[in-house]
Amino acid sequence: MLATLIELQRLKGLDRTGWPLRGLPSGTESVAAHSFGVSAAAMLLADRLVAQGVNLDMERVLRMAMIHDWAEARIGDMPRTATEYFGAEARRQAELAAFTDIVQELGRPMYLDLFEDYEQRRSLEARLVKAADVIDLLVQVLALEKAGYRGLNEFWEVAENADFRLEGTVKETVAEVLRTLVKARNDVRAGSK
Repeated sequence: MLATLIELQRLKGLDRTGWPLRGLPSGTESVAAHSFGVSAAAMLLADRLVAQGVNLDMERVLRMAMIHDWAEARIGDMPRTATEYFGAEARRQAELAAFTDIVQELGRPMYLDLFEDYEQRRSLEARLVKAADVIDLLVQVLALEKAGYRGLNEFWEVAENADFRLEGTVKETVAEVLRTLVKARNDVRAGSK
């Protein structure tokens, strides 16, 4: 366990690459900070949904949110544009191999099951964590825009075209959160004119 914990420490200092690629300073957001944000967003979404009668495995949601970017401790944070050059399958294989190597000494196949579920979006919990991943990204973009950064419009496209393969109450709840984020962003933009 200690070797894995030491390796995961790298995520605390590993920059999310999308920000420096867009001219933001190093240290804007670490992978670990993003994982915390995803975990918080997933927990709050799941709490709201459970209160509305949706049957969710909360432990699975939180575990998945916590581990979803662990592979980056070995391969770094590859921006979406990297997929255009390496290919989606090569990227997926690299992430799976890195994750497998990180958790193999733990002797707990559940970690690999959680990671594969998240990557393939097999379960409702996995699709909800992916929605939380995007929500955390947009919350970060909103915070950056509030701080005066511009040129981040491309990130907001996902709010308008999001398809997490959700249905019913879950789909509407996630859509409501995304609408609220877009409204907050529009308020920031209106206030800066």
